[in-house]
Parts: sequence; C-alpha cells; structure tokens
Amino acid sequence: MKIVLAQQNYHIGNFEKNIEKIISAIEKAKAGGADLVVFSELCICGYPPRDFLEFNDFINKCYQAIDEIKQHADTIGVLVGSPAKNPVVQGKDLFNAAFLLYEKEIKGEVHKTLLPTYDVFDEYRYFEPAFDWKVLEFKGKRLAVTICEDIWNINDNPLYRICPMDKLMEQNPDVMINLSASPFDYIHEEERKSVIKSNVIRYKLPMFYCNAVGSQTEIVFDGASLIFDKEGNLCKALPSFEEAVEGVTLNDDGSVVESTYDYIKPITHIKPNPLKYDPKLNIPVIYTALIHGIKDYFQKMGFTKAILGSSGGIDSAVTLALACEALGKENVRAILMPSPYSTEHSVNDAVKLSENLGNPYDIIKIADIYESFLSTLKPIFKDLPFSIAEENIQSRTRGNILMSIANKFGYILLNTSNKSELATGYGTLYGDMAGGIGVLGDCYKLQVYALAEYINRDTEIIPDNIIHKAPSAELRPDQKDVDSLPEYNILDEILYQYIERRKGPQEIKNQGFESALTDRILKLVNSNEYKRNQFCPIIRVSPKAFGVGRRVPIVGKYLS
Repeated sequence: MKIVLAQQNYHIGNFEKNIEKIISAIEKAKAGGADLVVFSELCICGYPPRDFLEFNDFINKCYQAIDEIKQHADTIGVLVGSPAKNPVVQGKDLFNAAFLLYEKEIKGEVHKTLLPTYDVFDEYRYFEPAFDWKVLEFKGKRLAVTICEDIWNINDNPLYRICPMDKLMEQNPDVMINLSASPFDYIHEEERKSVIKSNVIRYKLPMFYCNAVGSQTEIVFDGASLIFDKEGNLCKALPSFEEAVEGVTLNDDGSVVESTYDYIKPITHIKPNPLKYDPKLNIPVIYTALIHGIKDYFQKMGFTKAILGSSGGIDSAVTLALACEALGKENVRAILMPSPYSTEHSVNDAVKLSENLGNPYDIIKIADIYESFLSTLKPIFKDLPFSIAEENIQSRTRGNILMSIANKFGYILLNTSNKSELATGYGTLYGDMAGGIGVLGDCYKLQVYALAEYINRDTEIIPDNIIHKAPSAELRPDQKDVDSLPEYNILDEILYQYIERRKGPQEIKNQGFESALTDRILKLVNSNEYKRNQFCPIIRVSPKAFGVGRRVPIVGKYLS
C-alpha cells in the first residue's frame, strides 16, 4: 500500500483556498499511484480555529467542504481533519475528528481523545474527548488513526488517564497514522521525532505522521512530517517550513520499500526545557521560523507592505533584515527618527543598514515635535526634574509618526521589542511597544545578537558597529541599557529560568544567582504584565512565549 502525506499551509476559515489545496494534493497523490493520502489535523478549517467553532455556520462549511472533497476520493482513500458534530446530547457539541473518505463516501470517523489545555492549546474549551476507539478498515489494512496529542501520552509521567493507542492495539492494527498540528519551537523537532519513535518501538507498528506547516498569527507550524517503519527506522522526513506531498510504499510485513536507516533514540519521558539558557541554540531554525511567521501573517491578512522605526540599534536592525527577507526589500520602509539625544553614529548606522539591504528609508527629526510637547506641558510639569515622562514623550512621538505613515500608505507596523525588554517592562506603551506583529518578542536580547551574527554569516548586512556597540534607548544623555537593567547574560538566564522553566525565586537563587537581583528582576516581570497584556501578537519560537500561551494575572501578587 502506498501512503502519501500531504503537508500543507492552511488559512483558518478560508474554506475555498483550503479545499483547493486539499484537492490538488489528492490529485497529485493519485497521479503518483497512492492508495491513501493523509492530511493534517483540522486541515478543513485550519488550526487553531478557536471561537470560530462556536458558529454553526462555520461547522456547516466544514461539512460542505468534506462533501466537495469526497467527490475526489474515488479511487484513493483520503484522511482529513475537521470538527465533527457530537450526536449525543451529553458533552460538548463537537469532536476534533478525522474522516476517512473513499469511493466518494465517508467510510469512517475517529475522534481525538487527548485534548490539551496547556500553553497555546485550549481544545477542551471546544471539543468533547473520544469515548470509543475503533480502527478503520481500508483495502485490507487496519488503520490506527490518532490525532496529534493522542500519541504524546507515552512517557512515564502521563498527562492523561487514557492512552488511545493502548485501546486501538486491542483491535490488532497494521499501521499507525497521526494527523497533527504540532507548533514549532526551537527545541521541539527532536523531541517530536523521539516521541514518534517511542510509539513505534512500543507498539511495533509503522507510523505515518502528518504535521501542518505555515503560520497562524503567533503560532508557527514547521511541518517536518515523518514516516517510520515498524523497526523504528526513519524512512522519510518531509522538509521543514515547506509544503510537500510525499510518501512511501508500506509492505505487508510493516517494512517500507524506500526505507533508509536513521537512528533516533526513543524516549521514556518528555524532556524538560534545557537546564541552561543557550542564546545560540538552533538560531538558523529560529531565523527561518521568524521569516515564515512574518510572511504568512502578511499574506493571510492581505497586507503587502511593512514599516518600522530604524534606530541604529540591534533590535530594529535584525527586524528590518528579517522583514526584507520575508517581504522583499522594496516592501519594507524604515523611518529614522533622531531625537536630541540620538548619537550621530546611530543615524549613520541605520542609514548604512538600509543601504546594505536596499530598502527605502526616510529621516524625520523629532526635536521640534519634542520641544513642542515640552512647551505645551510646561505649565503642568513646571520645574520638575527630567524623568521618564520626557523620555517617553520621544518614544510616543515616534510611535505617532510611524502609525501616521502606516495609516496614510497602508503599511503594517512591525514591532521591534525583544523578550528581555518585554519581560522587564523596558518599553513605552503606545510608543516603541506599538505594532501589528511582534517579530522579536519571543527572542531574548542575546538571541537577537545571535540572529544578527547569523544574518551576517556570508557578508556584512548589519553594520558591525550596530552589533558591537553598547545597547541604548538614547532617550537621555549617555543612556545605556545597563543603567536600568542587569547585564544581558545574567538577565536573560534568570528570565529563562522563570519564564521557560517556571522556576520560583528560591529555586533560581539556589542556582547561584544573587538574591536581591533575582527578586528585583522577577518583580519587574510581574509588575509589567499590564503592559504585555496590551501588546501585539508575538511570533512564537520558544517553548513559552508571551501571549496566548502564558496566562498570568495582571493584578497578581505572587513573587512581587
């Protein structure tokens, strides 16, 4: 039996486009002599549909799409993911389901059992877990079909009380097939391979694993679908961050005709995040994920052009380089807005960067606007000393200029704040925190430097001076980031332990970090939740990003 995986980039709620993609893949699989083509989790509507699932019309469109697609499932079996109505009065109205289409009919339906509610997932909000488990009969083969999380309950500390594959094994299946929408993060791919291999070793069955690809606002899917034979050999890995329709021929004995040995160690438990923060870990794949995050956000929202403030600093430089790669240099406009405290070399560095990239740029000096604000506010401010108020006027002036140009010409503003700044509140609401999408908001400062080095791997794109000068907001004379924050090698490590690894203050101090400094940093994180709550979506590249996957009370007292 030849089984093909269709790894595709869907658009949530764009049924016409999704149907077109699915039918195209079916026809390609047919042309290649496939018996069965497998698609990813909720491919019909796109993942995650969230509260769209509460609209009856949305669910009806899913069924209409299945009716259209099944007309092409004549001589080939098709496994697609879609919401399915729950015919039972009890429980939630929907299942997260997979449909087997063949001979222009629905031949089978299976439901997802394990509904994750951690991090970016909130599936139990919408779906009822499966309450029965049946293999699907197809062309003499018994298919054990599961959906994403259903194969992740294999470790020695299970998250759930049921293991769906244990139930399906009672019916003597011949092959495991998993429809998945497994989000990218920079440590997830090897973990995913190990989990799949662990299933293969445990159940002694081949595995066909089809993952989604593409970005849905903040969540990036990397594809990298996998096929293992029953011995645990990785026979085929589809490309990361690309659409692909590829497969292999499965022999009756569970071997694969195109088998190539690739050793992957099975795991007995899910690995935690790395114990120590490594700012250079998997930077090339983070770079690729950010490019795809920008590109898909613009394409799926119907945007074509971006704007950002270019300060001559590392964050705006990396953001600009990423955006030019994702959208084309001609579609990214940089605005340089020197204030009375901006250094000449910062302006020159920003100009040189745009010249290297070839993107359009403008220089708009804000000194007169800034002085106008000060003059207007003088009766209120009186003779009070210079403070954060005057600093933030400059930042908000820049935000207003950027948004004005964006509104006039139809640009989307790219935010350039990094994760270290967002964590500690080192940013100005309605100023440098403005934007439509946060490009670097899930990258700590040292990761931003590592990205800059990667961007310059072949030639100097980001001027060397931008990379090596001391970072500064340049909102007051001789200002440096270290005036307000610890050195980034210390700050980022403490933030990583708290945010990614969820370590409390004493646990962090036990690692050798100074007590008062740890308390100060964690207090900054918690007291600035109100700022992050108003921030734009952030492209997620880590195991724990700010945004939908991290829910912390704004008014919480814990650790503060």
